[in-house]
Amino acid sequence: MKQILKYSFFALSLASLWGCKKDAYPGGVPSLYISVFDVRPLYKGIDVILTPENLGGADSIAVMVVSDHSGSNMPAGLVAVQDARRLSKVRGISIDLGSAATKYTTGDSLVVKISGGTLTKPNGILKITGLTESNIRKVSSGNAIAINRITTAQVLATPDNYESSLIVVVKGGFDPLPAPGETLSGDKQLNDGFGSITLHTEATASFASMQAPVLANFYGIVFNANDGKTTKPTLRLRTGSDVQVLSSVINIAPVVITGFLADPYNESSKSEANYEYIQLKATKDIDFSKTPFAVVTTNNAGASTPVGNPTTGWATGGLRTFKFNLFSGTVKKGDFFYVGGTGKKINGETSGDISAAKWIRTFDYTKIPGDGFGAVTTNILANSGNASGIAVFADSAVNANSEPVDVMFIGTGGTIYAAGPPEMGYRITNTDFYDIKNPLTLKSQAFNRAGSNTLALTYPTANIGYFELLGGVYDTKLGRWTTARSQTNVLIPAKGGTIDMIETSGTQVK
Repeated sequence: MKQILKYSFFALSLASLWGCKKDAYPGGVPSLYISVFDVRPLYKGIDVILTPENLGGADSIAVMVVSDHSGSNMPAGLVAVQDARRLSKVRGISIDLGSAATKYTTGDSLVVKISGGTLTKPNGILKITGLTESNIRKVSSGNAIAINRITTAQVLATPDNYESSLIVVVKGGFDPLPAPGETLSGDKQLNDGFGSITLHTEATASFASMQAPVLANFYGIVFNANDGKTTKPTLRLRTGSDVQVLSSVINIAPVVITGFLADPYNESSKSEANYEYIQLKATKDIDFSKTPFAVVTTNNAGASTPVGNPTTGWATGGLRTFKFNLFSGTVKKGDFFYVGGTGKKINGETSGDISAAKWIRTFDYTKIPGDGFGAVTTNILANSGNASGIAVFADSAVNANSEPVDVMFIGTGGTIYAAGPPEMGYRITNTDFYDIKNPLTLKSQAFNRAGSNTLALTYPTANIGYFELLGGVYDTKLGRWTTARSQTNVLIPAKGGTIDMIETSGTQVK
């Protein structure tokens, strides 16, 4: 009882000490530095004079410069700075220094006394005014800036979180595609598969005459504009070196993967074997009798043989990979078509008949081995666990060096990649999910699970009958995904079900 009273008295004593001043520690000394993360919210629609009182006892920020006026593309007079002092979240803000802004460049480490300045937001850009060079102490120069890879969707959703900070938009391309010889000058819509943001280049910028690339990484600073109703972010490059060209050639995938049924519904007395299928879409007219293709699946369940890493990739065969040759039939641009078992039901034996759909190749894989490789099997795609996958090849011959025109993986486990030497695994191609070269480091990564190729779909709940619909937008003029594919698990009824359930929505081809 004495112990309980002692602890209760101690707790009340702490409460009386801490309760006098919110969020204050007894005997604590406030830091002289405040994070940009905490400065930005002080602006609530009207100008704010910054003081130690509203800065929580601080008077300065310790920041890194990310702007560079040497390319003549920054807003005049502004020095863009950022830090990540609070919660490791990068936040930026602009400091108005007039003509002195050109004296500071990317990588300069500064301590800026902001007390006495004014936080204001004319024309949409939050900035601090009323400061001079005497408020700034340069600590060092030439510091490296950590890469902050951000999608356009993130910027569009919360533009204030990225304003005045340095970001990189990876695998960006312009929509519409620039005409031959068209330059960066002016406003262009930059798309990275997640959304579009305006890339602004002043006509007087030193790199305004640079030819607009087909595909590139764009390093730049976000600046906001406001028309009184909405905030519109734009991206500004600093110099010509902020464009890291990835491709100057348009490569169009003739066929893309748009969905699949890997785990049909089955009652205890029924079998799911021979009812799996893959949905694809043509991005151009194809006569398979003249230009044969192949679809290969991989199943890397623990019991699948041969075991170990796939030394011959998609051509491994056995219970690891299974090939369907497409050598007859035709499709038109935008057509859905199907490859799989002879069941031709939307979700297993008791479900709706979809034999009227465009089936380019089917056979009973429970009795017939794959075309060239692949043992007789009860399922060509896994239901759960280790990685499974689908690849489309613009040739009926597939070997260890064959590169698919489209590829998709579900799950990530199993022995599916070895860095070597020799390097081995399942080859990928450039898609919305995968990159033959790391888009930031430009290092070769030709296989799934190599480098940044770690994305995969997830397995839905087994034995229910989900069609895994992949919704996205593929633009044949640009030769790329302007909206990356996303996974929607469409539950198909065990009895009934019609083809419109899996064709009405999903991937669009433009």
